[in-house]
Amino acid sequence: MINRRNKYNWPLLVLLLLVTLSCRAEQIDPVDTGEKETKSEDPNIWIFLMAGQSNMAGRGGVELQDLVSYERIIAINSRNQWVGAKEPLHFYEPNAAGLDCGMSFAQELLAKVPDSVTIALVPCAVGGSSVFQWVDNEEHRGVALLSNFYQKVALARKKGVIKGIIWHQGESNANAGDLPNYSDALLGLFTKFRVAVTNDDLPIVMGELGRFARPEEKAAYFDDINTILAQIEEGDDSLFLVSSEGLDHRGDNLHFNSAAQRELGKRYAEVMIQQLISE
Repeated sequence: MINRRNKYNWPLLVLLLLVTLSCRAEQIDPVDTGEKETKSEDPNIWIFLMAGQSNMAGRGGVELQDLVSYERIIAINSRNQWVGAKEPLHFYEPNAAGLDCGMSFAQELLAKVPDSVTIALVPCAVGGSSVFQWVDNEEHRGVALLSNFYQKVALARKKGVIKGIIWHQGESNANAGDLPNYSDALLGLFTKFRVAVTNDDLPIVMGELGRFARPEEKAAYFDDINTILAQIEEGDDSLFLVSSEGLDHRGDNLHFNSAAQRELGKRYAEVMIQQLISE
């Protein structure tokens, strides 16, 4: 005769069910992936996107002081997870990754924002990319530039409030063929950025190209790009330009060295904080 009450080992089944549910819970982390986050954005998380080419991606040497982490500075990593920020922040070109201006930018902001605020950095820069590649969403070094930016914006908006963009680019367009169309392309790209963030007045802070290019012909083209940046700044109340005066290169007459990157970050922050305080 079958004892139906003993047909199933109920304590064992309950234990297996609890283990299964626990495993599933561990697999779902909406904060890390950004894809299943449903809570509203946190107004105390101030997010800044970093975009452009190599001098924003960072080519400076990372030193011990750059590896210090701060509880209130976070960043998106290569797995789209929010983690404690430390250099190098950019991950798209692992063989070329170096010190950028992001941590010094965030540290400078941290000293001036309310204690309740966390600074969140979103790296989007890819070395060697031209403004036309950005506008046309071309794939460069394995990254679809504009699509990647849009994806990062979507992740960021679920985490906190996007407060601004810091931009450094132009070396790839510092030539006779690109200069005539550079201004229109850059302004068009910034429009795309602001549409993605849904903020027509989003502050965008640009950085001048280094004043150390060689030979003289190349230096003249770098000066031309800087002149264009100054001109477009005058036509938009939410566009700002920081100077590269006094900043040195790492020995290649192209990329900022570590000290220059740290100083550049501070200069970006000084301009950005003025806009945030005036909001």
